[in-house]
Amino acid sequence: MKLVMYNDNQPGILTGNGVVDVSDLAPGGGQAAMVHLITNFDSLKSQLEARAASGTPVAGAQLRSPLPRPNKILCMGGNYREFGAREPSPMWGFTKSLDSIIGPGDTVILPDVDANIFHHEAELLLVFGKGGKDIPASEAMDHVFGYTAGVDVSARMSGGGGRVPNTMPISEHKSYDTFCPMGPCIVTKDEIADPENLQVTLSVDGEIRPNYNTSDLAHSIAESIEYVASIEEISPGDVLFMGTNHQGLGAMQDGETIEMGIEGIGSFTFTVSDPLKRRWPKGVDEATAKDIREGAGGPGRQSRPLPAG
Repeated sequence: MKLVMYNDNQPGILTGNGVVDVSDLAPGGGQAAMVHLITNFDSLKSQLEARAASGTPVAGAQLRSPLPRPNKILCMGGNYREFGAREPSPMWGFTKSLDSIIGPGDTVILPDVDANIFHHEAELLLVFGKGGKDIPASEAMDHVFGYTAGVDVSARMSGGGGRVPNTMPISEHKSYDTFCPMGPCIVTKDEIADPENLQVTLSVDGEIRPNYNTSDLAHSIAESIEYVASIEEISPGDVLFMGTNHQGLGAMQDGETIEMGIEGIGSFTFTVSDPLKRRWPKGVDEATAKDIREGAGGPGRQSRPLPAG
C-alpha cells in the first residue's frame, strides 16, 4: 500500500487512479495523521484496502512530503561501497533539520553561503513503525514500517568538521531550508520484497546522474538501525536516510528540474532556484566521484562555482 499526504497535508492512499482520501481514518491531519496510520496500520488495513479499491480519487490532488515533520531525520554517512571500490568503513551518521523538508513539486532554494558546490544525494529512506532504543540488528526489521525516497541536498564547504564517533550531530550544511525533498509516498514493507536490491536513479533536466542499486550498501539496513538506535531514541514516523553511492553526484543549479525515483516506490520531481545564479559544470562531478572512490577525502573539496553568465 502507498500512503501519501496531499494538498493541505491530508492523508491518502495512492492508487493507479489517483489519490483516495482517508482523513476520516486518521485524525489530526499532517504528521499526526500519518503517524496514526502507521501505528494503527494492522487494525486499519482492511478499511484502507477497501477504500483503495472503491474510493473516488480526489481531483487535482497535489502530493506533499509523505512525512511533513517527523520527530527525527536520521542519516547514515559513507554507507556505500561505490560499486565495490571501497571496503565498508566504520559506521557514522548525522541528523538533518526538520525545517529542511519539502515534497513533490516544491523548490530547493540554494542559500547565500560560500559553498564549493551543491550536490544531490539520491537515497532510500526507511520509515520507522515502532519506536525504541538500543535495538539489536536481529530485531531491527520489526521496527520498519515502510520505505520512501529522498534527496539529501548537500552544500559542500571548505574545511568541514570532522566526524565524532557514536554521535548523530546535526549537519548544518545539509540542513538549510528545502534541503530534504521526500516523496512520492510511503510504501509498506510488505510490498518491497528486498529493500537491499532496489534501483535508485536521479535525473537532472532528463540527464541521468546517480543510477545505482541498494545492493551496494556497505552496512545493511538492520546494521544501520542498530547503529542509530544505539545513539538516538527512535519514534514511529521517524526516517533514516540510508546513504548514497557518490559516483553519480553532480551540481544542482538554478532553473533545473530534478526527478528522483526508486524501484517499487515511484518517482517525484522538484525544481532548483539559486537567487545568486551561480554556475558549475553540468553532468557528473567526476572529481568528487574519484575522491570518494579512492578515499581521498570529502566530496566537493575542489569544485568552485564558475563566473556568472
